Amino acid sequence: MAFCGQSVGMISSFIPDVVKARLAASLIFHLIEYPTKIDSLSESGVRTDLKGDIKVTNLHFAYPTRPNIRILNGLNLSVKPGKTIALVGHKRFYNPLKGQIAIDGINVRDLNIHSLRKQMAIVSQEPTLFDCTIEENISYGMNRPMSHEEVVEAAKMANIHDFILSLPDGYATNVGERGAQLSGGQKQRIAIARALIRRPSILLLDEATSALDSESERIVQDALEKARYGRTCLVIAHRLSTVQNADQICVINEGRIVQLGTHEELIQQEGIYKTLCSSQFLQEDSKED
Repeated sequence: MAFCGQSVGMISSFIPDVVKARLAASLIFHLIEYPTKIDSLSESGVRTDLKGDIKVTNLHFAYPTRPNIRILNGLNLSVKPGKTIALVGHKRFYNPLKGQIAIDGINVRDLNIHSLRKQMAIVSQEPTLFDCTIEENISYGMNRPMSHEEVVEAAKMANIHDFILSLPDGYATNVGERGAQLSGGQKQRIAIARALIRRPSILLLDEATSALDSESERIVQDALEKARYGRTCLVIAHRLSTVQNADQICVINEGRIVQLGTHEELIQQEGIYKTLCSSQFLQEDSKED
């Protein structure tokens, strides 16, 4: 009896841990089973080869955590295939609250999510690199093995090939956790190569040079000029020096388009774009001094 009592006492000491584990497991399983509004693994929806003709109609959007603050408020925009448009202003992984985005005349809600994302690529402000080789990072996420020649071609378009060859291990060089062995500009060009190897119909550039110094920005900007060729490109930028060559610049204020045109057209108009340009160029001049 004494032995049984001792055993029960020992077991009872683990009961709080068991309760905590059950609670944690229930939360994890609830998260796994929670239905997502945008299911990238769904087989439903239209599968088509996209040309990149984008039309945004009366689009409204607010973040779920701040539903009363509209980020987009009746936005209308049209982008022809192969053109580059820049979105600028003061400082879709979500569904819009109202309105629609259409690509090649098809509402994105009706497109197969997996097929759509396969034909799009994004280069963000802070690229995510993994603790593996440069070649593995460039081809990461592809649904088929990529040949070395395809990786090299993408690296050349991203202006990173010569730098890679200068390394002792070349494309087999390990970049470290989050690309710790590389500079910001080098990481960004590897991210551009990763985007280009997918041969996307639509390329999204989200503040792709905002965290770089002027010399790195120039090199990355040259790579982006090559990347934009032959595909629809949406550029989101606050640093206006990076968008002057866009086919159209779209100035957004309080969720609406307030100016639309080329850099040469907008700089002649009294408006937000000219004000932003003047303030940024003055800041850059003061830094150089």
